[in-house]
Order: sequence, then structure tokens, then C-alpha cells
Amino acid sequence: MQIGLFLLGLAYVLSQFFRAFLAVLTAPLGADLGVGADVLATASGLWFLSFAAMQIPVGWALDTIGPRRTAGWLLLIGGAGGAALFAVAQGPLYIHAAMLLIGIGCSPVLMASFYIFARTFPPERFATLAALMIGIGTVGNLISSYPMALAADTIGWRAAMWVLAAACAVVALGILISVRDPAKPEDEAKGSLLDLLRMPVLWLLLPIMFVNYAPIGAVRGLWIGPYLTDVFALTVSQVGIATLVMSLAMIAGTLAYGPLDRILGTRKWVVFGGNVMTTALLVLLIVFSATNPWLSVAIMAGIGFFGASFPVIIAHARGFFPDHLTGRGVTLMNLFGIGGVGVMQFASGRIHTNWSGGAADAPYVAIFAFLAVALAIGLAIYARSRDTTG
Repeated sequence: MQIGLFLLGLAYVLSQFFRAFLAVLTAPLGADLGVGADVLATASGLWFLSFAAMQIPVGWALDTIGPRRTAGWLLLIGGAGGAALFAVAQGPLYIHAAMLLIGIGCSPVLMASFYIFARTFPPERFATLAALMIGIGTVGNLISSYPMALAADTIGWRAAMWVLAAACAVVALGILISVRDPAKPEDEAKGSLLDLLRMPVLWLLLPIMFVNYAPIGAVRGLWIGPYLTDVFALTVSQVGIATLVMSLAMIAGTLAYGPLDRILGTRKWVVFGGNVMTTALLVLLIVFSATNPWLSVAIMAGIGFFGASFPVIIAHARGFFPDHLTGRGVTLMNLFGIGGVGVMQFASGRIHTNWSGGAADAPYVAIFAFLAVALAIGLAIYARSRDTTG
């Protein structure tokens, strides 16, 4: 099981990489293929939406055929195949199709780990284990920052994508060989996604799940690159360093959130407080949007740190799931979390287009304001939710 979880961790590193690497390829892809930030925003949104759309079938597959085949086969076909298609891209259509495939390939890997944690370990350890897995996976954010920028400058982005396609294939085959599916009780009850949707308590958690990951996903996943390039004229290498700083803050935040529910005896207020800080930092980013590039990077690093409450929200919801609907439960939450980023990316691309033509920072101020308002609305609903504790 240890080797299997290690390989699922590597798969999640790849998943984190693919949701964020476009931020440092804005300039190379623009030069080689003539695609702009709006095209890449659509591509990023397609990754998140295909990932989200797969959560319902992935939840069924985890509960029915287990995490080994679910994660292994989808990563092999979607992840490796999509990365290979990206490597031969000739225009926007190729990039959009590739990101769609890669989103499908990455869709089960984190939930497969969560399924194993929920089925194998005591419930009070779920948040810590989930945060640890996300923290490990966020190494993919590091690789997608300065190292990817360096690879694009040295061997070229096409060669780098071929390397990633091979890595997906190797990790997927390893998962198929080494992961062991948790045993299922012989008298396990039957159920469906509708049983979860009939639980009123979850409807107060779903809105915060929908908006929580959007600031990190939108800013680190794409807009940090165009923003720093357009407003402050930073180079590809400098953007790589900035994304590296934000990625390190995301890792630190994820690991810091992990044990807080057990230390403080609450999940709800850990999530609430962290997201209040994220909203406040988005407002600061708006106020100081054109002041100094490294001040903006520091604020975005703060957003990465405080916005990393994703595993605690899932742990909060996990406290309400029946055991026999664990797979469907965690994937339902993930659908809202990742789907929210996809919707926000599509919307942010339109905002960028509509606000372009004026001050250099105007489109980005509008995007940051949109994210702040969405998060504030999610918090207002979440404040009425019922707590669960470790």
C-alpha cells in the first residue's frame, strides 16, 4: 500500500503541474503559435471543467471497481495522451483538446487517495492525511514554475511536454501494478449520489467549495503570468520565480491547515477564518495592483497560503457522509471545487477581454474583484453551516 500511495502522490504532483504550467508558457506559446492569454484561459478552464465533469463517474468507479483501475487507466489514456497531443500542438484547437484530455486523466488521482484514506484510516486522521497528500502534490506547482520556464528556454516546451507524457505513462502503469483496493464490507449498504444531495447540511458547504479554490486556481494557474508581464514587464524567468514563491506558500499553507481541525477542535471556523484572510488579501491586491511587482507577488503568496483550506472543507463534509458513499461524497465535493475554478477561468477570460484597452492593470483588477466578491458570497452562506470536528 505504501508504494501505491507514493505513486498516487506522484500522479497528484503531475495533476498539480498541469493545472498551473500555462502561467509560464504564455510568452513561448504566443511566440510559436500566436495564442494569447484569452486562449490559454479557455484552455485552463477546459482542464478544470473536464476534471470536474469526471467526478461523478469517478465517484461511481471508486465505489464500484476501486481506485487502482480508476486512477491507473484514466491517467494512462488521458494524462499521457493529452500531454502527447499538447507536444504536437499547431494552434488553439490542439491546446484546448489536449487540456481537455489531461483534465480527464488527472481527475481520479487525488480522490483515489482520499478514498483509500477514508476506507483505511481513522476518521480523525482524514484532514491531516488529505492535507499531506495535497502538500506533496503541490510540488507539481513548484515544477510548473521556474523549472518549467527553464525547460522552455533550454529544451523547448514541446520536448518538455514529451517528457511529461512519458512520466504520466510510467506513473499510471505503476499504479495499475502496485495499488491495492481497500476491502469492501460484505454487508455494505447501497446508495447513490441522490442520497447525498438530499442532505440539507451539504448544501451550506457546496458554495464555499465552489469558490474556495478559485483564487489559487485562477491566479496561480494562469493570471499571475500575464499580470506580471503586462503590468510590470517581467521576463519569463522572473515570472517563473514569482510562481515558485506562490507555490511554496501554497505548500506551507496546505501543511499548516492539516492538523488545525484537531488542534482547535473545529473545521468550520478554520475554513472560515482562512477564507476571510484570502478575501482581504484579494482586496489588498486590487489596491496595490500597479505599485510594485514584488509587493504583488508577496500578496499573491499570502493568497496561496490562506487559500489552501481545500482539504479541511472536504474533511468537514466527510463528517456527514455515510461510509458506503465515501467515494461519491469526496468526488461530489471535488466536482464543486474544481468545477468552480473552471467556471471562474471562463468568466475571467471574458473579463480580461472586456476590460482590456485601458490601464495595463485594469483587466486584472477586475478579475481580482470578481474573485473577492465570489469568495465573500460563499463565506456568507458557509457561516450558517453545521460544524464537524476531529
